Amino acid sequence: MPVPRRFDRRPPERDTTRINERIRVPEVRLIDDEGQQIGVLKTPDALAFAQERDLDLVEVAPEARPPVCRVLDYSKYKYEQAQKVKQARKHQQQITVREIKFRPKIAEHDYDTKKHHVERFLRHKDKVKVTIMFRGREVTHPERGTAILDRLAEELSELGVVEQRPMQEGRNMTMMMAPSKAVLAGKADSAEAADEVFPADAQGDVAEEALESALESGSASSEPVSEPPPTTQEPAAEEPESAPEPVAEEPETNADAPLGDSGTAAAGSTVS
Repeated sequence: MPVPRRFDRRPPERDTTRINERIRVPEVRLIDDEGQQIGVLKTPDALAFAQERDLDLVEVAPEARPPVCRVLDYSKYKYEQAQKVKQARKHQQQITVREIKFRPKIAEHDYDTKKHHVERFLRHKDKVKVTIMFRGREVTHPERGTAILDRLAEELSELGVVEQRPMQEGRNMTMMMAPSKAVLAGKADSAEAADEVFPADAQGDVAEEALESALESGSASSEPVSEPPPTTQEPAAEEPESAPEPVAEEPETNADAPLGDSGTAAAGSTVS
């Protein structure tokens, strides 16, 4: 089931610019379509002047005495004004204010984590409001909050500038930081990427290694390299095949032969 639309009681937006018959003043100062001033004319005469050229009589300065009217194509004029507003809105830069809170007794690891958050906000071209929250008797030692804010501003001096110095308001101390000109121009990110690829400490080592490799390659190409003589492998002597060992034949025994004292048949007896 479709949702019924709610009745909008607001009046429709109406163009307040007065043109043609909506101009009710007795006389106007007229400017033609080429931008030349015609002079002060009666309103009907100025309207007839515009209609002869198939254009509109538009009141451009109603506060003047007499009002200033111009002869132009009103539809084209409205389109050009809308385009100018659109271009101006496109070039506007919207600034967002982020806030991050610290404590006077913040641990070192927590400080590093929050500092990285502030750095990320500044790289996104946002302003950062840094707040130190005091509790209980901590408010009697504002120098601790000032020390933390000064340390943060010094460590992030390449990315942000201090717009508002540390100022205490009740139990909170605030400082406002804005992105620096290098961040707004996009130079900070490119410099950081270059440092990640070639760190400043390693640039000298890279140059020395490149020089050493060039010298080694030059010395290697100047000195002839002696190749070792080819080695010939002698064929291995073939071992003679061993003759099969003869198998000793066992003498046949006769089961009917008389047994000796040991209970075995006499060796070599033959059957009669």
